Amino acid sequence: MTQKLSLLLALSCLIAVGTASLVQADGEILAFAVVREVPKDKARISAKVSMNDAVSDLKLLASETILNNLIWKKLEICHAMKIQGYKVAEGFQVVTVHVIDASMLPMSLQSFAGDCLIKKAIEIAPLVD
Repeated sequence: MTQKLSLLLALSCLIAVGTASLVQADGEILAFAVVREVPKDKARISAKVSMNDAVSDLKLLASETILNNLIWKKLEICHAMKIQGYKVAEGFQVVTVHVIDASMLPMSLQSFAGDCLIKKAIEIAPLVD
């Protein structure tokens, strides 16, 4: 009898672990972000992030895979991105990243992106001459 009980318990644990990993994979959050400062440390980028229509200042945390991504290596101030990942205590852990046009951002971020681009143009334009 105890052998059947232990087998049943082991089976239920395996099912629970399998379900937890599926939930974690499905738990990725879709977010949009605009780089708000000149990136100094590519592993931790300061950005305005919109998740579920709520905008906040967060650090985008890059894993080794993301750090090797050409898009991530070329990030500059005011770049707009569509990202997927997980909200963690330190910021937002990025799993996938796509650079997008600022017009594709949610309305909650478009004004920030526009102001950022104007500020960037004013600061860089005098240096072109």
